[in-house]
Amino acid sequence: MPPSTNELLFFSPFFLSKIWGGRKLQTEFGYEIPEGKIGECWAISAHPNGPSPVRGGTYDGRGLAGLWAEEPQLFGHIAGDRFPLLIKILDTNEYLSVQVHPDDAYAAEHENGSLGKSECWYILDADEDARIMIGQKAHDRAEFAKMVEAGCWDELLNEIPIHKGDFFSITPGTVHAVKGALILEVQQSSDVTYRVYDFDRPQADGSLRELHMAQALDVIDYGAPLLADGVVTAPEQGGVTRLMDCRYFSVDRVRVAPDAPVSLEQSHPFMCFSVVEGEGGSVTVSPTSSAEKRASPETRRYELRKGDHFLAPYACGRLDYEGDLELVASYVPNAND
Repeated sequence: MPPSTNELLFFSPFFLSKIWGGRKLQTEFGYEIPEGKIGECWAISAHPNGPSPVRGGTYDGRGLAGLWAEEPQLFGHIAGDRFPLLIKILDTNEYLSVQVHPDDAYAAEHENGSLGKSECWYILDADEDARIMIGQKAHDRAEFAKMVEAGCWDELLNEIPIHKGDFFSITPGTVHAVKGALILEVQQSSDVTYRVYDFDRPQADGSLRELHMAQALDVIDYGAPLLADGVVTAPEQGGVTRLMDCRYFSVDRVRVAPDAPVSLEQSHPFMCFSVVEGEGGSVTVSPTSSAEKRASPETRRYELRKGDHFLAPYACGRLDYEGDLELVASYVPNAND
C-alpha cells in the first residue's frame, strides 16, 4: 500500500436544485451552476446522492467514496464504512422547509442504515431581514402536533434574526428553517430530513413536497433550550477560532491577512477546508517529521480562491497560508481525543 501524501485533494462541487434556492452560488462564488433555483453545493461529499469528484492531481476524477475504501492511508486508516462528513454551501433565497433530522440510532433503524444528521451552520452572508427558526416551544409530542394542526407557527417556533458571521449548532432533534442567507454547512454524511411544514408552496408540476410528521414527532427534542442569537464569542488565537466541538466533528474559522499569515499542523486523520471569503492567497504544504519527509519529501504550493474546497490528507505536514483568505476547517476527532 502506498504511503500517505502531502498532495491536497481539491474537489468539483455537485449542485442541487431546490424550491427555496437562488443564484448566489454563481454570483458569489463564480460556480458554473445549472439553470433554475440552485439551493445546495455539495462541496466535499462521498454521499451517493451527490458525490464530488477530485479535481486535478494524482487522484483526478476519482470519487471520495472510492478513495475512502481503496486509499485508507489518506485518512489515517480510521474506522468507519463511509467518509463521515459532508460539506455544503446553501443558498436559502426562500425558507427551507421547517424540518428536523434524526440521530444515528433512529436513522440506522428507520432509514436503511443511514447515519443521523448532526450539522452546523456558519452564516457567510445574510439579507437585512434574514431569519432563522431554531428550536420549538412545545413541551411534548402531543402539544407539538396540536400546534401544527392549528397552524400556530409563530407561537411554536423560536425565530431570531441572523447576521453574517453567526454560527449555529443544529443537533438531531432540533426543529429548524432559515431564509435569506448564504451558509457553509458541516454535517454528518447523511441526507435524511423530516419535513414538518413547507409553507404550502407548489413545485413546478403543481404538487406539494412530502411531509414526514410521524417521523418528526418521533425524533424532536422537546426539552432543548432555545437560542437567543448565533454570535460567536470564542477567542481567536493565531488567526483560528474554534466554532464547534462535538463527537462527530470540530469546526474552525481561519482568517488569513497579508500581514498575518497562518500556519497549521495537520495532526488529524484528515482536514476539510472551504475558502469562503477573501481576495485570494496560497497554501504551502511542507513535511515536518522524518516520517512525512520519507513519504512525501517535496514541498507543494497551491493558489487559493474563494469557492475552493480541498482535503488535507493524514500526516501531510504543515499548512502555511498567505494572502487574504477566510476558510472554514472541519475534521473528525482523533482516536485518543
